[in-house]
Formats: sequence, structure tokens, C-alpha cells
Amino acid sequence: MILKNRSKSVWLHFIFINYLRGKFLILTFYLKLQMPVTRKIFLLPFICTLCVIAFTNSNCKVSYGLRDVSIPDSIKTVKINFIENKARYINPRLSPTLTDRLRQKIVGQTRLTQTNSDNADWEISGYVSDYSVSTSGISQQQSSINRLNVSVHITLFNRKGGDQKEFDVSHPFDFPANLTLQAAESQLSDQIIRDMTDEIFNHVFSDW
Repeated sequence: MILKNRSKSVWLHFIFINYLRGKFLILTFYLKLQMPVTRKIFLLPFICTLCVIAFTNSNCKVSYGLRDVSIPDSIKTVKINFIENKARYINPRLSPTLTDRLRQKIVGQTRLTQTNSDNADWEISGYVSDYSVSTSGISQQQSSINRLNVSVHITLFNRKGGDQKEFDVSHPFDFPANLTLQAAESQLSDQIIRDMTDEIFNHVFSDW
């Protein structure tokens, strides 16, 4: 996804810049000990220029934060409705936890203000459309890995523009076949909520 790739680039940039900083410090110390004074004077402007570039570029990571998600300037408020569960199998914790986590993420990582008003600029609603188990891997003619498939249908209504977009977010979660579904849910619950929240967030804020 766009935001995930952006986040990865930020970390790579951060590591590279700090690597350069370390190299400059080591080089400066080495020159201080080994080189004649005339050469030190000759190389000093070059070293200073590189250091300034490195330290300046290191501040660029601020512009790539999650707060810089794509939101039209006219959008100020958002209403996040409860995500219902319409799957055949009902995990009673999924809908309330996913709804709460999505609200927290949007409020915490965007400039939007959450409201319960029916006049919110954006209104997000949705439902769990699939929550089913299938066989993912077979070993010695027996199922060795099962897969929990989770899908959520999301609708984003833009009240300012009078339009809406709909999309589906799906994610597979594998677990050993010797585990019951209840045991797998206990192990996977945090990952399910985290991954589904991130996927929904990225879809909502990456296409405006």
C-alpha cells in the first residue's frame, strides 16, 4: 500500500542518514589525528558541506508522517459508524474492537475531528462480510495449516462533494490445523485488528 511503502522509505532514509553522520564523525576524527594542517584546511569546507546536507535531509522524514495522509482541505469532520458483523460466523469481539481501533487511528493520525453529527463532512460505515476458515496447506494428505479469511466492506460518503466510494478489505490469517478456531482467534486477535485497521485506513486516505 502507498502509506506502508512510504513508511518503509522513511525508515530506510533515517538509517542511511544516521549512517552518513557516523561516517562523517569518524572521518573528521581521523583527519584530526593523521593529516597535515594544510590538507585539513583544504578539506574542511567539503566536509562541512556534506554534514550540512546530511543533517538537513534528516529532517525531511517529518514530511512523510502519517499525518500527511491525503485529505481534501474542505474536509474537517468525520463520523465513524459502528462496523456491523454480517458474516456467517460471528466473532463477538471483532466488530466493537475494530470500530474502536479505527476511530482511534483516524483521530490520532489525521487532522480530522470525530463527531456523531449527521452533518459530518465524511461518514464512514461498513460491515464484516466474511469470516471463514479454509485449508491453506496439506502435509501427508492431512491439513497442516488452516486459513482464517476476514473481509470488511467499507463505504465512505463525502457529504461535501455529494459522492461516495466503496471498497472491500480482505486479509488471510494462517494458523496450525491442530488448533481450534477459538484457540486461533485468541492468538490472532491482535494481529487481525491491527492489520484490518491499517488496511481500511490506507484505503480511505490514499485515494483523494
